[in-house]
Amino acid sequence: MWRPWAKSTVKIHDTSSSPFSFPTFKDIQSLCTEDHPSGQIKKSSSIFHRVRVANTFLRSLSLSLPEPKPEPEPGNNASPAPNKTTTPPLQQQPSITIPGTDKRIVVYYTSLRVVRSTFEDCKIVLSILRGFRVLIDERDLSMDSSFLNELNQIFSNGGDCGRNLTLPRVFVGGRYMGGAEETTQLNESGELKKIIEGLPVVDSGVCEVCCGYRFILCGQCNGSHKLYIQKAGFKSCTACNENGLIRCPSCAV
Repeated sequence: MWRPWAKSTVKIHDTSSSPFSFPTFKDIQSLCTEDHPSGQIKKSSSIFHRVRVANTFLRSLSLSLPEPKPEPEPGNNASPAPNKTTTPPLQQQPSITIPGTDKRIVVYYTSLRVVRSTFEDCKIVLSILRGFRVLIDERDLSMDSSFLNELNQIFSNGGDCGRNLTLPRVFVGGRYMGGAEETTQLNESGELKKIIEGLPVVDSGVCEVCCGYRFILCGQCNGSHKLYIQKAGFKSCTACNENGLIRCPSCAV
């Protein structure tokens, strides 16, 4: 029933010489050898040689440099080192004032939004100053161009005619305080409140005549800035500005 046992025709190789004699493992012996190539030894020796050369160069360089001289102690009367220079104290800027404005704040600003940064600075400064409830003379350059000529004349008389004027410009009690940055710093430090304490306090209500715009239409030309005269024709109105506006008589200071 069962087939008789027969000898196998498959030849078994002798593996006594090496356990990795199979064809699939013929490269493992070469990978597991512990012999290092001669090139690696040469490479490591060249690296150590470079390190020794670099250390020698740094040692010789440190010996050639002069030693730093010790600085004098604070209690000694030694003269200061010649290489150190002391900055001279800042010179005080010439005072710029507006006559006749000793009891109020004068602000030169603009209500136009052409330049957003300038408009935001003017808005912040006006918000700060209006919180003190004192008399404020708000001079909007966009409503009357004569304020620009007035501002240039003020700084020209103060010896600062070459300044690149930016808005806003703040005067407290007739004395120039600065622009948006200076006013904000004075307010944060509390110095602005001390300066304004001497000014009279007024009501913070809105003017009923101009509604807070500080200007009204001219009654002679009705805001056209033109007048008709017989035998002469149309002429410019001399009672208002180029926009046909005049200062509000109710809130003008």
